[in-house]
Amino acid sequence: MTLLIVGATGTLGRQVARRAIDEGYKVRCLVRSAKRAAFLKEWGAELVRGDLCQPQTLAAALEGVTAVIDAATSRATDSLTIKQVDWEGQVALIQAAKAAGVERFIFFSIIDADKYPEVPLMEIKRCTELFLAESGINYTVLRLAGFMQGLIGQYGIPILEGQPVWVTGESSPVAYMDTLDIAKFAVRALSVPETEKQTFPVVGTRAWSAQEIISLCERLSGKEAKVRRMPINLLRAVRRVARFFQWGWNVADRLAFTEVLASGRPLDGPMDDVYKVFGLEKEQTTTLESYLQEYFGRILKKLKELDYEKTKTKTKKQKTKKTPFKKVNTQ
Repeated sequence: MTLLIVGATGTLGRQVARRAIDEGYKVRCLVRSAKRAAFLKEWGAELVRGDLCQPQTLAAALEGVTAVIDAATSRATDSLTIKQVDWEGQVALIQAAKAAGVERFIFFSIIDADKYPEVPLMEIKRCTELFLAESGINYTVLRLAGFMQGLIGQYGIPILEGQPVWVTGESSPVAYMDTLDIAKFAVRALSVPETEKQTFPVVGTRAWSAQEIISLCERLSGKEAKVRRMPINLLRAVRRVARFFQWGWNVADRLAFTEVLASGRPLDGPMDDVYKVFGLEKEQTTTLESYLQEYFGRILKKLKELDYEKTKTKTKKQKTKKTPFKKVNTQ
């Protein structure tokens, strides 16, 4: 089976690629920059140049492909908008996959996307799910809540460095999941007939609020967090101002997602039946406690080693330091 992975250089996509390669799939990755994706080639993937926003590049990438795992999404730093990448680009990919005779299409959506029609990314994900279901392709939709990897920059690093940790509103509890575990579900879906033309929640073992995560980070790091609260009304005002300028559209759409995270409604879903269908064990899923414990343990160990080396070097310099005075012969 030849597998095309879209978005393979991203946080999730690279784990999907790694998992698929390890399980023996012939993996092809659609990339905009071969240089940036060089690590994928080293792993054993074939690189093909292409861009979701350039539909004419997709046919060649899909030639001979049996299945697609689509992990592509716009980034906050992109010049392209959410609409261009997550809607127009995804529609072009689905149409090209159908034309190429692709047998399976795995798509990552967001849990509860249908409950937030006023949030652009959520509404676009909902519409893409519908478009995919109506395309006639044999699909599987995996609805995610959030990545554990994102918590390092949001909480872990600021707490270690004594920088402010920003939270908004009531802070919706989120069932974060390690991208390595999400990759297991995505690749497994290719070989489980029961996942065909189905939609599943794929979320972590429990939902965590911002305050719970901060408390856990404080305990594991031994440092106190400097928590700052951002009024949701201020974010709404910034979003309205950003919408006046074309360069601010992407920022405004991203800020809209804070409405979800500040609503107080959990981003979570039932997983017991999902584990049964996919034939995976819940006990093997990484918990947030173990993920952060490993991160802080590794970082704190490194800091201790650096401090030891610094002290050792300083002591050595002091011992070898020569006196500016000459020895006086007292005989």
